[in-house]
Amino acid sequence: MPDLVWYAAYGSNTLLGRLMHYIAGGRPPGAARGCPGCRDPRPPRASVPVELQGAVYFATESALWSGGRAFYDPQARGRLYARAHLVTAEQFRDIAAQEMYGEPGTGPDLAPALRHGRARIGDGRYETLVCPGTLEGLPVLTFTAPWALGDVALNAPSGGYLRQLASGLLEAAAWDEAAVTAYLAACPGAAGTWTAERVAGLLRG
Repeated sequence: MPDLVWYAAYGSNTLLGRLMHYIAGGRPPGAARGCPGCRDPRPPRASVPVELQGAVYFATESALWSGGRAFYDPQARGRLYARAHLVTAEQFRDIAAQEMYGEPGTGPDLAPALRHGRARIGDGRYETLVCPGTLEGLPVLTFTAPWALGDVALNAPSGGYLRQLASGLLEAAAWDEAAVTAYLAACPGAAGTWTAERVAGLLRG
C-alpha cells in the first residue's frame, strides 16, 4: 500500500478551503453539521489540475445544496476536469469515511480499488472507489456512486453548488473561466438548465 495517493476531487472538494473541513475538521459554510476531520490534519502536500476519461453528471438530491450532486462515471464518454490533492492513504480513507457518513478510522480498504480499478464498498452515493490511473508514479483515487450515468434520473445542480465547483476548478489555474463554465454547463444534469453564461454569472453574483 503506498503511503501517498492523489485524491481526484471533481465536486465541491475541488475547492481547497472546502476540502480542509474534511481534513482539519469544522463546519463548511451552509452545512447543517460539522466534519470531524482526519486523524492527520495536515493540508495536502500538493494540489494539481487533472483531466480524466469519463464524465461528471448531476443526480439525486443534496440535502445541503438542494439540487443534484456531482458523480463520476469513468466509463462514460467525455473528459473530466478535476483537482488532484496529494494526501496520505490514511487521509484519503478518512475523507472517504466522512463522505460515507462514517467516522475517521473506519474508512474503506483501498487495496481492491488499487488492484482492480474499482471497488464497491456499499450502495450509498459515494461508496464506490475508483482508481483511474496514476500520476507521478502514485495512484489516483476518487469515490462515486455504484450506478452508471444511464442508470439514474438526472437532477440539475443548484447555483450555490455550481459556484463551488467552478471556483475550485478556477483555483486549479489550468482552465480559464470560459472553459470552466462551458464544461460545467455541458455536464449531464446541468445541460438544458444551465448555460455557460449563467454559470459565469454565479462567479460574479
